[in-house]
Amino acid sequence: MDRQSWRLPATARSVPEARQHVTAALRQWGYDGLLETARLLTSELVTNAVLHARTEMTVTVQDNDHGVRILVTDSSPVPPSLRHHSPTATTGRGLRMLDQLAREWSVDEGDGGKTVWFTLADDIDPWSAYNADTWLAEADA
Repeated sequence: MDRQSWRLPATARSVPEARQHVTAALRQWGYDGLLETARLLTSELVTNAVLHARTEMTVTVQDNDHGVRILVTDSSPVPPSLRHHSPTATTGRGLRMLDQLAREWSVDEGDGGKTVWFTLADDIDPWSAYNADTWLAEADA
């Protein structure tokens, strides 16, 4: 199993940097079909770590032979929580996106912090199951 990790500060610049690292790893391993979903969900997890954990984080990508696992580890013990938001809110949909687009996801606690992770499989196109109108309606429900 191939694995790549990067340590990033809790700054807004870490979001595009994490996307670039994930993109490079997935291209190297031949998972071009998973790029958009991986970039979107990585952005969500890193943004949450920046906004809520406010600690340095480690972004890790693992090649699992038939897909990838992406992990974001921070030093905050506070687990992510589902938030209620208005239909016009610009935040608060990250966990719903994980539910809809990731093959699986979870939170592991340890060493005073947590790791939020998700998997994507190369034989499943998560975007094909939902069109944008369906996803938005479910996210706002």
